[in-house]
Amino acid sequence: MSTSILILLVLTSLGLFFGFVLAYSNKKFGIEVNPLIHIVEDVLPKGQCGACGYAGCMAYAEAVVLNADVPPNLCIPGKDPIAKMVAELTGKAAAAMEPQIAQVKCAGIHSKAAKSYQYNGVQDCTAANLLFGGPKDCKFGCLGLGTCVKNCPFDAMVMSADGLPIIDPDKCTACGKCVSVCPKQVINLMPVGAKVRVNCSSKDKGPVAKKACSIACIGCSLCMRQCPHGAIKMENNLAIVDSKICEAQCSDALCLTKCPTKAIRPFVTGIVPGTENEESVIAACAK
Repeated sequence: MSTSILILLVLTSLGLFFGFVLAYSNKKFGIEVNPLIHIVEDVLPKGQCGACGYAGCMAYAEAVVLNADVPPNLCIPGKDPIAKMVAELTGKAAAAMEPQIAQVKCAGIHSKAAKSYQYNGVQDCTAANLLFGGPKDCKFGCLGLGTCVKNCPFDAMVMSADGLPIIDPDKCTACGKCVSVCPKQVINLMPVGAKVRVNCSSKDKGPVAKKACSIACIGCSLCMRQCPHGAIKMENNLAIVDSKICEAQCSDALCLTKCPTKAIRPFVTGIVPGTENEESVIAACAK
């Protein structure tokens, strides 16, 4: 028998032997997976965004099936339809979910926001933020380098020519990924039915904020004083709107007409913040 044939027989025998060993081990020591886990995973949107608090859709599917304390409505991108399906599959009750959408709390486009220097580094907001807080005079504003856009798992954001991201209301699932990756924390989630929004995140005092950006909130409190429902309060020189109070009680948004810098505007989706026109103001006031 030639050496080559002998080597082939030995290798074949070893392959068969270890194959049988692995097959036996898999049968003897294998862990059975609840088939319901894969069924639940199949109905999830597969964005792997982590909004549920778990490391991907498979991890959440496993948790919601095996742990009685994990609710079926943690998949934010899936919203109510997915929550109801998961609830039906797992025999759990799903609380109603309020539809939300991402909002950019900055209207500091190139022509409105002053710059302290020209940034030519890595086109990433986190990297730019490491260099003196970024090139904008306003250290609270959007840096406009698209880190949120690159990290959106649903392609719901694009960068505008004005240097601010635009959110597509038809694609945004409110997963919160853009919120977590923004180093300036200028993105938050708002109820879809909100009436007004504050297009600013600056906590600087009025004169400093206005010098850095011509459409910044200057903390004048006019909007707060004009709101008869107490839906607006001032925190660190910045107007904060309670969208739930505003949506439920306001029928005449006087705050929109009184803001001297137009930092508080109607909540219009799918546009560059700060580009809301007068028609949208009138429409918002008429709600």
